Amino acid sequence: MDTFIIDVPVPSMGATVSELNVIVIKVKPGDRVAKGQRLADLESDKSAFEFESPCEGVIRAMLGQPGATMTSGQTFCQIETSDSTQRHLESKSAPAAGAVAAAPKPATAVIWTPRATKLAQEAGLDPAKLTDIEATGPGNRVSGDDVQKYLAQRKG
Repeated sequence: MDTFIIDVPVPSMGATVSELNVIVIKVKPGDRVAKGQRLADLESDKSAFEFESPCEGVIRAMLGQPGATMTSGQTFCQIETSDSTQRHLESKSAPAAGAVAAAPKPATAVIWTPRATKLAQEAGLDPAKLTDIEATGPGNRVSGDDVQKYLAQRKG
């Protein structure tokens, strides 16, 4: 069978959500994946969800990384496949040589969800300078609920 490389894009979550945070990656370059297999967990300011493979194939490059914020349509990974229904996603660029595009952030890094960032800024706070807020979200994320709890504690 003839195989080709596809660029798997970050999904669109509607008109009001253009950025998604990568919580965890479940595959690595060289892994064989099945159609519908979970590639990663992604999160918007409104929800978290499982991102699935659009086809069967082999992961050739992983461009998304835990802790990264990616925009809808941006290439998340490249898959080598023979699934002709995915021909519309065929990569126009050379494969990323199976290497990870960037080193993952340390697991201890605190990551702010878009909603948490917005709430903190609306309260006149700079998220980059808040070191005493508890991150209870998946992947050591500061959620909107964390910010609301922090603000309530500051008032009391």
